[in-house]
Amino acid sequence: MPAHRLTVGHLGEMVRFALVGGSGFFVNLIAFVVIHKLLPADPQDVLVPLWPTDFNIRWIHAFSFFSFVVANLWNFELNRVWTFRAGERTSRTRFTRFFLVGLLAQLIGSVILTLLTNPYSPLVLDPAFFDGSSGLRTQSYWAQLIMIVCVTPLSFLFNRLWTFGDSRVRSTSAVPAGRRAGTTRDAAYDRAEDVA
Repeated sequence: MPAHRLTVGHLGEMVRFALVGGSGFFVNLIAFVVIHKLLPADPQDVLVPLWPTDFNIRWIHAFSFFSFVVANLWNFELNRVWTFRAGERTSRTRFTRFFLVGLLAQLIGSVILTLLTNPYSPLVLDPAFFDGSSGLRTQSYWAQLIMIVCVTPLSFLFNRLWTFGDSRVRSTSAVPAGRRAGTTRDAAYDRAEDVA
């Protein structure tokens, strides 16, 4: 069967990838809420001014970046072990690609986050309604939620095509017996993948 044809195995892989992404969505939100609660800083307080511009990196960006790192590690490990069944080892190249895709999505998301929370933005979430009187009316939580929804499709696409899309990613059942974990041929395969 030609390699480019969609199989039942590919469909299962896509479903698992989507489930992992969904779990990462909640991990990201939970990490954001936890760091927001643990640190006493107001999300809109300036963390680092971007001199000589009028722009700043605010605490909300730091909270969002922290939650991105937590969710990115969560998603990578689940995708490696469950979605693509890459085995006990995985390549540094694959992790680097996964992190870079997530970082790109996070940078785009930071722009979205800024647009939704900056009081001078035309897209700011109405502070009269999102007044922080409860968790459901906290502007930064909703901004993070909307940001994740916006960047998730981009992250999924690039991870599927670039991070895990190469022919070296196989399920354990698709790897020939002589290439299974613990064999000399598998060790050589893993070494070759690590330098790729």
